[in-house]
Amino acid sequence: MRQAADIEIALTPRPDGVTLQRWLYDEIHTAILSGRLTPGSRLPATRDLALRLKISRGTVLAVYDQLGAEGYLRGATGKGSFVAPELPDLPPRPLAPGGGAAEPMNRNATGITYEAPAVVLPARGKKLSMTPFSVAGRSFPAKAFRTNQPDVTAFPLELWTRIASSRSRRLRPELLMDGDACGYKPLRAAIAGYLRSSRGITCSAEQVVLVGSVQRILDISARLLLDPGGEVWVEDPGYPGAHLIFAAAGAKIVDIPVDSNGMDVVFARNQAPNARLAYVTAGRQSPMGSVLALDRRLALLHWARRHDAIVIEDDYDSEYRYEGAPLSAMKSLDEAGQVIYCGTFSKLLFPSLRISYAVLPDQLIAPFTAALSLTSRHVALMAQTTLHEFISEGHFGRHVRRMRLLYAERAQALRQAADVYLAGLLEIPEITMGLDTPAFLPGDRDDKSVAHLAAQAGIESLPLSIYARTRPVKPGLLLGFAAVGPEAIASGVRTLARVLDA
Repeated sequence: MRQAADIEIALTPRPDGVTLQRWLYDEIHTAILSGRLTPGSRLPATRDLALRLKISRGTVLAVYDQLGAEGYLRGATGKGSFVAPELPDLPPRPLAPGGGAAEPMNRNATGITYEAPAVVLPARGKKLSMTPFSVAGRSFPAKAFRTNQPDVTAFPLELWTRIASSRSRRLRPELLMDGDACGYKPLRAAIAGYLRSSRGITCSAEQVVLVGSVQRILDISARLLLDPGGEVWVEDPGYPGAHLIFAAAGAKIVDIPVDSNGMDVVFARNQAPNARLAYVTAGRQSPMGSVLALDRRLALLHWARRHDAIVIEDDYDSEYRYEGAPLSAMKSLDEAGQVIYCGTFSKLLFPSLRISYAVLPDQLIAPFTAALSLTSRHVALMAQTTLHEFISEGHFGRHVRRMRLLYAERAQALRQAADVYLAGLLEIPEITMGLDTPAFLPGDRDDKSVAHLAAQAGIESLPLSIYARTRPVKPGLLLGFAAVGPEAIASGVRTLARVLDA
């Protein structure tokens, strides 16, 4: 150890709200990691440093003890405290052209600045690091015309809070244990009952598996069912979140055109008859809104049976149908067990709930559950118990019926305002279901530029072109109408008209 005089520690002022002990620890810790205190350097005696800083010696002793316990300092009786000699010398920071220290490129958790090296991701990592979702989450309140979101202000929050509070007061020790990877069984049974009555799906609680999102269902399904290079049918235009998940799993994506009757199954069979997986939004095609026709549903199921393939049916928001009862799911026709049916409460209730579900064929229950246990263990149990009571007491059914009426009124408000202000500028088809609608631009206008200009004017929308992969799609915008009220819809239409008119 170096026996020179004590090293003088240059300290920065203590920020507001930071304790003396935390501040002093951070200062010495940073000095060591930055190389300002080199290995073997002797620190000031605790008494001397306390006098200099006008703090208690106990505070300094506590900091030295903590740094010693973490391996940064070594102490010798009667000789003082030293920076651990085995710490490597850190390279000096590069100088800027003018001779001063270069500006740091990054800052780590300790506060040390450094120039971050480039991280070279493999091909799968690059694909996995792409996301169509906002990493930081979406702002509140919503603006017109936010897509894929229900109106969270219309959710019965007091009722939900009462149920959650009641559940907390009745908390039992067994609910503090690990949960079943499949999910809370009473909730799974409640979902199975609801699906029988509302979607025509006959299933048991054992077939229902709860996950944090439909994205997780797609991810696990792809990794379970597809080898690298395995073919999967995907709608084009279609949901980008599915494209990216399958690509990240190493699948060969076969883009299947869609029309007013949904996915072109004849084209798909001719193009890739031996595909192992098909992903379809049968109830309401994303983003175009068409319903997969009955003959195509039957043809898709027949292909899956003949080729021992699996169909993933993503029923993301067709529960909200504004003319008559919701249509039966394709899963209701699945007698051979070839369909994984997906649903989510994030769009039926509120996004932060993060509870979705899959109805699995019997032969997939065991491997899918094991994969869930490996990758994410299980969904938070307390939220599941609250949702179970919300459903079993009838609140869920009443809420969906009330929202169906509310969103139908908002869809009508959008159409009426569009007829007045957007005639010749944007064509909105009849809206019969869902939380959003495609709206088409005249000619060959660049919908990405239009969406960008609309965003500058405070309007949220998505260009339809981002849903297309190999085939051009008619330019337009995807407009959500569920997340905001009629006044915001009317104001948004007028603003959008000014953007398009300009």
